Amino acid sequence: MEFALPIILLVVKVLLVIGAVLTLVAYLTLIERKVLGWIQVRLGPNRVGPWGLLQPLADGAKLLLKEEITVSGANRIIYLAAPLIVVVCALIPFGVIPFAKGLGLESILGSDATKYDLNTGVVADINVGILYIFAVSSLGVYGVVLGGWASNSKYSLLGAVRAGAQMISYELGLSLSVVGVLLLAGTLSLVGIVEAQDSVWKWYVFRQPLGFLLFLIAGSAEIARTPFDLMECENELVAGYQTEYSSMKFGLFYLGEYAHLLFLSALMTTLYFGGWQGPVLPPIVWFMAKTFFFVFLFVWIRGTYPRLRYDRVMSFGWKVLLPAGLFNVMATAFLYTLWLQYTR
Repeated sequence: MEFALPIILLVVKVLLVIGAVLTLVAYLTLIERKVLGWIQVRLGPNRVGPWGLLQPLADGAKLLLKEEITVSGANRIIYLAAPLIVVVCALIPFGVIPFAKGLGLESILGSDATKYDLNTGVVADINVGILYIFAVSSLGVYGVVLGGWASNSKYSLLGAVRAGAQMISYELGLSLSVVGVLLLAGTLSLVGIVEAQDSVWKWYVFRQPLGFLLFLIAGSAEIARTPFDLMECENELVAGYQTEYSSMKFGLFYLGEYAHLLFLSALMTTLYFGGWQGPVLPPIVWFMAKTFFFVFLFVWIRGTYPRLRYDRVMSFGWKVLLPAGLFNVMATAFLYTLWLQYTR
C-alpha cells in the first residue's frame, strides 16, 4: 500500500489538472463569444443559465446527442482517429507547464508531499521541457492533415494541405523565437525559465522583445487564429479540414483548437512574463491572470483584424519571420557573449 500511495496521488494530480484544463477550455468558448459580442455591439450567449454561464454545458450536450455520421468513401479508421490525435497532442503539453510555485500539500500529506514530488505546481518538471513541447505539439498537424485526407472531400483536402503548409512554415519561426530565451536562461526546463525571471525587470519580454513579437505572430499562425485562420476559411473551403465532421468528432476538433489557444497563452506567460511570479497575490492567481490576458488579446485580435490572403501569409513566414528569427538568435548570442566577458 505504501508503494501504491504515491502512484495514486500522482494519478489524482494528473486527473485534477486535466479536469481543470477541460473546464477552462469549455468556458474559453463562452469568453470568446461574450467578448466578440461586446466588440460587435451585441449581447452574445445569455439564454442558458444566469449570464449564459451554462452555455458550454448546453453546447457539449448538443454535440453528444447529435447523430454520428461517417461520410461515404471515407477511410473510417483514420477518419475517426484524426480528432483524437489533435486533442491528445493539444492536452499532453500541459503536463510540463508550471502553474504555481507549490500546492501547499505539506499540511495534508506531510513529508510524502516533498518525497514524491507531489507539492510542485507542475505535473512533471523535466529538464528538456521546451523540446518536449515542440515535439508533441508539432504532431498535431498529423491529425489535421489525416482528417482532411480521410474525409474524401475536396474542401477538406484543400484545408488540410493549407494547414500542413502553414504549420510547417511557421514552426521554424516559432522555434527560433524561443532560442534567445533559452540562451539567457541556460536551461530547457520551464520551471528553470520561470525561476530565472524572479523580478519584473528580468521578464524575458523586456530582454527579448523581438523574440516575444515573433513568438506571438508565429504562435498565432500555428494555432490558426485570426488573421491566420486560412485552413478553415469558410468563404473558400466551407470549414476546411472539418467540413465532413459532425457531432462529437467535430467537438473534439473544436476542443483541440481551444486547448491550443489556452496552451499558447500559458506558454507565453511562462517564457516571457515570469510565469507564476508576482507580488502579494498567490502564484496561481498571477499565472491565471497573465494567461487570460493573452486569451483576451487573441479574442480581441479575432474581433478586430481581417483574414490575410494565403500567399501573403506564406510569404511573410518565409521572407520575414524566418530571417528575423535568425537575426534575433545571432544578436542575442553576440550581446550575451559580450556581457559575459565584461562582467567576469
